[in-house]
Amino acid sequence: MTSAAPDARLIADFDARRPAALARAISIVENQRTGFDAVLGVLHPRIGRARRIGITGPPGAGKSTVTTQLATAYREAGLTVGIVAVDPTSPFTGGALLGDRIRMESVALDPGVYIRSLATRGSLGGLSSATRAVADVLDAYGFDRILMETVGVGQSELDIARSADTTVVILVPESGDSIQTLKAGLMEIADIFVVNKADRPGADRIRTDIELMLGMRAGEALRNVPAHHGVDLKKIMNPARVAREAAASDQTQTWTPPVLRTVAAKGEGIGDLITALDRHVRYLEASGELRRRRRQRLREQVIDVTEHKLRQRLWRDDGTNAYIDSVLSAMESGTETPFTVADALLGRSGHLLTRT
Repeated sequence: MTSAAPDARLIADFDARRPAALARAISIVENQRTGFDAVLGVLHPRIGRARRIGITGPPGAGKSTVTTQLATAYREAGLTVGIVAVDPTSPFTGGALLGDRIRMESVALDPGVYIRSLATRGSLGGLSSATRAVADVLDAYGFDRILMETVGVGQSELDIARSADTTVVILVPESGDSIQTLKAGLMEIADIFVVNKADRPGADRIRTDIELMLGMRAGEALRNVPAHHGVDLKKIMNPARVAREAAASDQTQTWTPPVLRTVAAKGEGIGDLITALDRHVRYLEASGELRRRRRQRLREQVIDVTEHKLRQRLWRDDGTNAYIDSVLSAMESGTETPFTVADALLGRSGHLLTRT
């Protein structure tokens, strides 16, 4: 099925880099209004130039402050910045509460910075596709850096990791036992760790704990390697040292997440974070991981779009809904189950897959 042509005036204004056209295009794709797929189709050949940086961590870690400081530093370097801030949902309007926009007041009026808040709307199921779509629009518009910040820890940080080239996990000394951090899955998605508010007690401890787990993970791979192969057993006995040295290495075969210290409210450590972000991109490019991640995003986008179209075709079909109504009594009596009904429904609805 071919999508209708997008609004020519909108695309012309978008090409002319008019902010109003950017805002309108984002609204169309975020809310999946009529013609959103046509807009994304026109913009698709233009994406791929911007670096996408995901920023996540528990509430109160200072994610918005770090994001603001990164945006400020990039602007000082002459780069433009698009910010996608995933905010909680208003219980009254269903929209984003715009808390991040308020906290980013210092960069909100900069013409080289564009901030868009996305509401969670009580469900994170569609967050990944919405975030990716908005990031695609910002990329096509020509922003050099796209910063994507989550509302907190949960499914959202996994979605951000799927949408970003580099994922930064921000913690604070009060984040607690770093084993809980491991359980939350953050160890698996982080390309860079940041211990923010590092002027507080406990900052060194959580940094060491994270490096210890990173080193143990790397050491497990070396556990069965004989010592005469050149493995320094003293280093293996000190996993935190292994992780710290590996993170500082310029080799590009593997990547060990560095654990950085920042005091974002004072701008301290932001330069080190930008350096680490640049190093990670060089690693991604040299190792081929950047292409792999972006290809995976395209694959997931195809899956998201296909599932969306299938849901629309299936559940908006009168015959489908009439069939379900007709077997409710059989399911109540136990002669049919939801599973047998689902199989029968798929068998009788195949024509919907090829309908134009």
